[in-house]
Amino acid sequence: MSDSTVNTARVANARGASSESAALPPRTGALTDIRVIDLSRVLAGPLCGQVLADHGADVTKVEPPAGDETRGWGPPFVRDDHSAYFDGLNRNKRNISVDLRVDEGQQLLRLMLADADVMIENFKAGTLEKWGLSDDVLAEEFPRLVHCRITGYGTDGPLGGAPGYDAVLQALSGLMSINGEADGEPMRIGIPLVDIMTGLNAVNGILMALHARHETGRGQLVDLALLDNAVSVLHPHAGKWFATGVAPERTGVAHPTICPYETFHCSDGPIFIGAGNDRQFESLAMALDAPWLAKDPRFTTNADRLMNAAWLREALAELILGWQREALATALRHAGVPSGAVNDVGEALDLPQVRHREMVVERDGYRGVGLPVKLTGSPGSVRFGPRKRGADAEAVLAELGLDENQVAGLRAAGALPD
Repeated sequence: MSDSTVNTARVANARGASSESAALPPRTGALTDIRVIDLSRVLAGPLCGQVLADHGADVTKVEPPAGDETRGWGPPFVRDDHSAYFDGLNRNKRNISVDLRVDEGQQLLRLMLADADVMIENFKAGTLEKWGLSDDVLAEEFPRLVHCRITGYGTDGPLGGAPGYDAVLQALSGLMSINGEADGEPMRIGIPLVDIMTGLNAVNGILMALHARHETGRGQLVDLALLDNAVSVLHPHAGKWFATGVAPERTGVAHPTICPYETFHCSDGPIFIGAGNDRQFESLAMALDAPWLAKDPRFTTNADRLMNAAWLREALAELILGWQREALATALRHAGVPSGAVNDVGEALDLPQVRHREMVVERDGYRGVGLPVKLTGSPGSVRFGPRKRGADAEAVLAELGLDENQVAGLRAAGALPD
């Protein structure tokens, strides 16, 4: 693709041009004026792009010829070309497949970036530079672009450029060391917490950079590392280490600084009870018809209860075993004590309150979790599920001002794989 083609297409692609594929529902939400090129794969970047898309941003996912590898992370597979894993991270995005290893693919990316507000990528360090798109070039060529870069460890320093996956960062950051039973082995947290936190912080960083652009007129690099995000969620354990120099120990389901704040067993299954202050503990004792617990000097304050946690747990366990968990949870909620049955994922997604809050959505065969951020004046929405790889190439290329001959040239060069 020649420079003249790029320049001509940029003129054709004025901001006022339509950015909707004809077959897709219109975008709604707070970010409908934001255009995003999502070059990322796997989890943190795609989650960031999905959140922006849920709130109305025009997000185009650009996949390599082989596709995002999470399309194959199954079973289960919800459609022929992707897994349930992929399904949870890529809704509300249009899709085009581009081979960025060839010059024509790189020129097409430049064309897409010319009218974009945000680019999200998680390439191996040095990849963009190899394609002629270093940080300096991006800043000069696309001065208003917010460039969101996600890496394992950053691009410099002792581990700069090293590959990183969520579980590896859970281990390295200390998160695994504080998860698991006190007498057991360190355990990976059962969700990709580091990736999820990084994706959500990427949204925060992008919105901050867009806000700053209103004042400066310029975009900037939003630099996120999985390691940084893993370390950032070590509360309250990091604070304890700063204060004492002692590495925190695993406490299983119990809280390291609040008691009682853990799982107990009713006659029909487990329940979690969290009495976060002295008033709630007194209410717990009254609801269990055991007012003597609140009067026992061993349990007067939270510090007392922590010091005598073994005795308190034994007393509570005996009282709670005679209850059914839903009856106890209801009684405790009425008493102002936070509590809830320990549900499996299916039970949680079927909770009436979860459904009432629209945290389960279904759209034309797509099923997923809803939007946790609910704006009253400009609500986001789930408009459609993940698209097939390259499904929106025709519409995206037309918006870029490319004619049939130019598109044919891109295909012939291998920039647009089948």
